[in-house]
Amino acid sequence: MTDTKTKQHKKTVKNGHKMPGASTQTHIKISEIHDNTVILKNGGLRAVLKTSSINLHLKSEEEQNSITFSYQNFLNSLEFPIQIVVRSKKLDLDNYIAKLKKIEAKQQNKLLQMQTVDYIEYIQKLIEYADIMEKNFYVIIPQDPFKIQKPGFIKSFMESLNPKDSMSKIKQHRSEFENLRKQLNQRVNVVKSGLENCGLHIEELKTPRLIELFYEVYNPLTSRNQKITQLEKINVKMDPELHKNPNAF
Repeated sequence: MTDTKTKQHKKTVKNGHKMPGASTQTHIKISEIHDNTVILKNGGLRAVLKTSSINLHLKSEEEQNSITFSYQNFLNSLEFPIQIVVRSKKLDLDNYIAKLKKIEAKQQNKLLQMQTVDYIEYIQKLIEYADIMEKNFYVIIPQDPFKIQKPGFIKSFMESLNPKDSMSKIKQHRSEFENLRKQLNQRVNVVKSGLENCGLHIEELKTPRLIELFYEVYNPLTSRNQKITQLEKINVKMDPELHKNPNAF
């Protein structure tokens, strides 16, 4: 009887009820993503630029020096910090394969249809066995409020126990959003101009692409099998009442 009660007790402790509302999101610094902007829980804003790459080994010595000097001048001209991220991930050609399957289904010529099917199988096996990786390059541009309050240990601990408090923080920081966003746009233009002078192609990630990026970052395995569909229809907007009365919260 004693062993049975002990086992039941251990099982109860192991499978204890979790705190309502507690989730992984409590430990993530991101609060919201809208208006092509990542909003942090401390009120800071982040813009993400995706850049192309340049293979300097394929350039002449004169071209290499020109690119190097342009990049040096760009870094020296910055009056604010930036973060450069190189992300490696397994090559994803699901969209490409889906397009090939549509072409194969519409193909009238039987020979071309069979060749398309063989090509699709070749691509799928190549990805499966070769484990091909791709690299993406990002530049993160910050814009923080002038004063960021850093909560003490006790306050941080209590906030982690009650994640609903984060909503009140979001409302408090929204009054600063418009001004901070204007300042962030100015920084984005400076960075885009400087990198384009280095011969790079720059793309500012919009809201749907930001959501997709962070979904893949935080869910590397799940995102390969469960993709976000209809990305272009995702559009998170601010409450219209906040625009009318930004000091409401």
